[in-house]
Amino acid sequence: MKVLGIGDNVVDKYTYKRIMYPGGNALNFSVYAKTIGADAAYLGIFGTDDEAQHIRNVLKELAIDTKRCQEVEGESGYALVGLENGDRVFLESNDGGIRKYHKLQLNKEDIKYIQSFDLLHTSKYSYLEKEMPNIKAAGVPVSFDFSDDFTEEYLLEIGPFVDYSFLSCSHLTEEEAKAVLKKMVSLGSTLSIATMGAEGALLYDGVSFYKQIPKLIEAVDTLGAGDSFLTAFLLHYLQQEQDGLETALAKAAEFAAASCLVEGAFGHGKAY
Repeated sequence: MKVLGIGDNVVDKYTYKRIMYPGGNALNFSVYAKTIGADAAYLGIFGTDDEAQHIRNVLKELAIDTKRCQEVEGESGYALVGLENGDRVFLESNDGGIRKYHKLQLNKEDIKYIQSFDLLHTSKYSYLEKEMPNIKAAGVPVSFDFSDDFTEEYLLEIGPFVDYSFLSCSHLTEEEAKAVLKKMVSLGSTLSIATMGAEGALLYDGVSFYKQIPKLIEAVDTLGAGDSFLTAFLLHYLQQEQDGLETALAKAAEFAAASCLVEGAFGHGKAY
């Protein structure tokens, strides 16, 4: 299965030990998909700083195709991660760095490239809103992570271009989350999934709701858990549909738990 993560790449800088790790929803998708066994590629914009070079080096090491990526003079996206009472907390970010001011614009060759894949994943923080009609028109199934700060207006804007929608809903009640999932399916999603932190995940297929409890472990680092969950779910479901939604959800929970046993989203830390 060939899959493409398109959009955000960042470094997560752990300020209390001066180590940075590659990350970003779209980039994490590509890396996790490669780990599971997919033929994975990444398409996005790289800055020109040491942070960008570290990300590129890691992707090369992992044999993830980046041939359609662009380079723009400027600072990479970053998030600062601190430690408070033993828990990691986000302190601040630069909102994607250069990517916020120089948004990815897809040309005909990019669209042709996209059409060679079986699945594409992107996210709210990839700043691809204007490109979503072109991405949808490419004819490849689209997965989209709306994160946790989505608005009604944003769902209505992006929902029609999405086949598999993922939303972080730990701030909502279960009934509120169900209402959001129903809305996403009504807008065009084949499947819509809400991750709800310690409450697990909730999936709606237009007919029934499915609930998946999280696999409890003593986590080393929960960064990237949601990204690993959605990646594993999609790959297991789309490659082995005969196993069904419940099996795919269970395998996703297992993979997400395993991802919490490494520092950063997927390791590969470097001093900064």
